[in-house]
Amino acid sequence: MQRISCNIASVTPLCDTVFKVILTPEHPVQFQAGQYLTVVMGEEDKRPFSIASSPVDGSQLELHIGASVAESYAMQVIERLNESDSIDVELPFGDAYLRQESDRPRLLVAGGTGFSYINAIMDTLIAKGDTTTTFLYWGCRDRQAMYLEDKASAWAKQLPHLTFVPVFDQAQEGARQGTVIDAICSDFIGLGEYDIYIAGRFEMAGAAREAFRQHGVDEAHLYGDAYAFMK
Repeated sequence: MQRISCNIASVTPLCDTVFKVILTPEHPVQFQAGQYLTVVMGEEDKRPFSIASSPVDGSQLELHIGASVAESYAMQVIERLNESDSIDVELPFGDAYLRQESDRPRLLVAGGTGFSYINAIMDTLIAKGDTTTTFLYWGCRDRQAMYLEDKASAWAKQLPHLTFVPVFDQAQEGARQGTVIDAICSDFIGLGEYDIYIAGRFEMAGAAREAFRQHGVDEAHLYGDAYAFMK
C-alpha cells in the first residue's frame, strides 16, 4: 500500500446521482483490475472507492462516486474534491481483483455504482484481447441511474463473447424488471463453472452469495470485496 498525492483533473456528473472523478497521481501507480483505493479525508477518515480505470495505464485514476444526498458520506468527498486542487489517496486494496489467467467463463455482476469495479475489469480484458465467454449483469433503479448503459451495450455489440443484461428495479420500456440476483438465478441452472465478480451494496452481495449457493457456486471463485467484511 502507498499514499500518493493526486491532482484533481475533473469532477463531472454522469447522471443526477453519480460523479466521474479523474485523478492524476504524481507518478504512475500499479494496481490490479478490480482493486480499490481510499480517499484520505483525514488520518482517521479514509473512504474507499473502486478504481474504475484499467491498470494498463496507471497515469490516471478514474472513480465513479454515487452521491445524491447533501452532507452524505459520498457527497462530502465530492465537495472536498470540488474545493481542492489535489487530494491524497492510498492504494491498492482488495483481493477481488481480476484473475485473468483463469480459463473459466466469467459472470460479472454490478449493482448501481458497483459498475465502476466491473468497468476496470472489462477495460482491462478488452485491452488484453481476452475472448473468454463473459456475462455482464447490471442492476439499477431505472435507466437514468444506469449511467454507462451505452458503454456496456457497445461492448456487447463489439464483442461476440460478451452478453450484457441490464435489469431495472422500476419498469422501463422494453427492459427487464426485477432484481439482478433473481435475473441471474432465472437464467443459469448452475454457477459452479463460473468465475463470478460482484460489486454493489453489502446487502446485495450477501443476498447474491446465499442465492448463488443454491445454484452450486464454487465460492473459491466468487470474488467481491464485500465478502472480506462478512462472515
